[in-house]
Amino acid sequence: MKFSTLILLALVVLLVGYRQAGSADKLVDAASAGDSVGLETAVFAGGCFWCMESDFEKVDGVVQVISGYTGGHVANPTYEQVSGGGTGHVEAVKVIYDPGKISYQGLLDVFWRHVDPTDAGGQFVDRGGQYRSVIFYADERQHQLAEDSKKWLAASGIFSLPVVTEILPLGDFYPAEEYHQRYSQKNPIRYHWYRSGSGRDAFLEKTWAGHPLEERGVETMKDQKETAPPRTGDTFVMPDEETLRQRLTPMQYQVVRESATEPAFNNAYWDNHAEGIYVDVVSGEPLFSSTDKYDSGTGWPSFTKPLEPGSIVEKSDRTFFTVRTEVRSRLADSHLGHVFDDGPPPTGLRYCLNSASLRFIPKKDLVKKGYGKYLPLFGTDQ
Repeated sequence: MKFSTLILLALVVLLVGYRQAGSADKLVDAASAGDSVGLETAVFAGGCFWCMESDFEKVDGVVQVISGYTGGHVANPTYEQVSGGGTGHVEAVKVIYDPGKISYQGLLDVFWRHVDPTDAGGQFVDRGGQYRSVIFYADERQHQLAEDSKKWLAASGIFSLPVVTEILPLGDFYPAEEYHQRYSQKNPIRYHWYRSGSGRDAFLEKTWAGHPLEERGVETMKDQKETAPPRTGDTFVMPDEETLRQRLTPMQYQVVRESATEPAFNNAYWDNHAEGIYVDVVSGEPLFSSTDKYDSGTGWPSFTKPLEPGSIVEKSDRTFFTVRTEVRSRLADSHLGHVFDDGPPPTGLRYCLNSASLRFIPKKDLVKKGYGKYLPLFGTDQ
């Protein structure tokens, strides 16, 4: 009888070991899968990875979240090594997401709302560099969006202290041990006990009270439509649909409202070299500057970066049997064009736009048209 029991226990141990090994293999596969099936990845560090994992798992469009370690100098580190602070790694999460449901910019907004970006010594009850907040970018597009997002947060006035969250290039990401994965689901009592005592939720609730998520225009919903005003705080007027049809030419209306594309080399601004800014043809919100315009050879006006990143919304475009990144204006929801990663330095980006979506404000008219604050871009304040 004892012998039979021992045999049964041995089989159970083998099966459990096999199951755990299989789970670990799946994590490694998911961590390296990237966007092979149309998915993309983003990596963030915000203190305890149990908490960051749980927070991102609740976001619509997030497919999987993997807890792990990155940013250090030791290969395949263990939790004991990282938590001891001797490897240079931070606890981080790899977020695998569907860009058709949430953008990278939307994930950045979620990240900021779940960390203390003013704390360089750790996060909440967890102290040490291994628990500091970091955004790890995989390419120049993520880098630029992260930098712009950090600048917005610093200028928003939400925090009285400087925003010290680092933005670093992504290196090797090592999935954490299996018992750390989906920790909040597997150990709900211990997780909630830890989280409630960490001070994280109390800090976040106090900090973001009066700042609902919608104010940032976070793209967490499937339709990703935005109606909030741009982050600059300026007020622009949205005409009604009847006025819009009367004001716009047929081509302009087809582009901004029906996402059409105007002919290359046969549009208003593809070869415009004058100094000034480009605003939304519908609302007048500032979008791009001539200081960032260049000749891409495509026949459409092209820019390396937006003038006001907060006035731009990026969406996944799956038309024409491919996946591209569409660019729309935040207030008017006008179709502007697309952004590609084949542009020149310093960003490596090419915002390829339709002239029909834009209205050009020459430098000499900036003050008269209400855009005087942009004069310093051109070396003058009057």
